[in-house]
Amino acid sequence: MEPVPGEPAAVARLGSERALVVADYHAGIEAGLRYERGVELESNAAVRRVRLLGLLDRIDPDRLVVLGDLGHRIGGSADEEGDELDELLGAVLDRVPLTLVRGNHDAGVPARFESMDDDSLLVTDSGGVRLGRVGFVHGHTWPAREVVESDVVCVGHEHPAVRLEDSVGGGRKERAWLRGPLRPEPFAEHLGLDVDDLDWRAPEIIVFPAFNDRSGGTWVNVDGQGFLSPFLPEALRGDETEAFLLDGTRLGPYRSV
Repeated sequence: MEPVPGEPAAVARLGSERALVVADYHAGIEAGLRYERGVELESNAAVRRVRLLGLLDRIDPDRLVVLGDLGHRIGGSADEEGDELDELLGAVLDRVPLTLVRGNHDAGVPARFESMDDDSLLVTDSGGVRLGRVGFVHGHTWPAREVVESDVVCVGHEHPAVRLEDSVGGGRKERAWLRGPLRPEPFAEHLGLDVDDLDWRAPEIIVFPAFNDRSGGTWVNVDGQGFLSPFLPEALRGDETEAFLLDGTRLGPYRSV
């Protein structure tokens, strides 16, 4: 699994396939923000689509994997979001098959997939899927056992970000990757197993930054900001889990950034 420099995306080797992996696309977020918060923003749908299609053209993968929240509106996709999804899916499927790991915002997305009647689309359940030696889960629920028993576990949902300050107290927020080893105990307990019963491969977890730069996120180095996933941060080895900026800058253990 290798991040694409400067982008909230990575390339995964899945046996005979190479996949481009992104998380938290949140199509139609502007309509959601207008409805949920009264925030008026011009739609960035075309920019998002061009960015993703540009990555597909640049990387030339065999598959696109979206780590959940392809859409934004919980409970269904309609109007602006639906139009954005239809145009995006049509353009993506002209290039590669798509695997969507179901996220908490994706309730209405599979119905649009079904209407397209295309076998190049795969939607997993919320427990995720293992492709090759890599496990994928959105992160709003516990991962399936096969995902935990992978060499690498890829997670979305958190939209991790760090707050960086300069010498005079000015600050800015930057999207970030989190990477580090996983602890088996929380997963064994959740599955009702002894740790020794797991086919534990000492996997690395990779928590993906959100592809959508308007979707907010978890500030992992700010007191009072908690993780959203039910297995984080308990499943992390905190001192060994590091934060990286999109340009590859290594910030060290996320807790001390």
